[in-house]
Amino acid sequence: MAESSITESSIKEALTLRLKATHVEVQDMSGGCGQSFTTLIVSPEFAGKNSLKRHRLVNAALKDEIAQIHAWSAKCQTPEEWEKEKAATGGNDGPHWMGLPGGRSLAWISEHDALPRDTKPCL
Repeated sequence: MAESSITESSIKEALTLRLKATHVEVQDMSGGCGQSFTTLIVSPEFAGKNSLKRHRLVNAALKDEIAQIHAWSAKCQTPEEWEKEKAATGGNDGPHWMGLPGGRSLAWISEHDALPRDTKPCL
């Protein structure tokens, strides 16, 4: 299987431009092959939207990119929410934004939704 052209930097750039994001963190969780990403996205575009609407907004903004990868998760915050969380954690969000401890929200796209049936994830 050819390597994905989707990278941490390409996702960060797309989110910054398409969602007017003020802060974006992207981590390739697939060991660098570009098949699984988790993100923290801070954007004023999320104001007044619930979690589902925020994730739909992100998924629409990254429609083409998501179609090329195996798994995707996003933590979506407004600038005010992010500042409040940074203040509460002493400015260190640590690994919690990746959906580990702390009950963070993840919006995973399953292999069946994101990949054609004959495509295999990167090993």
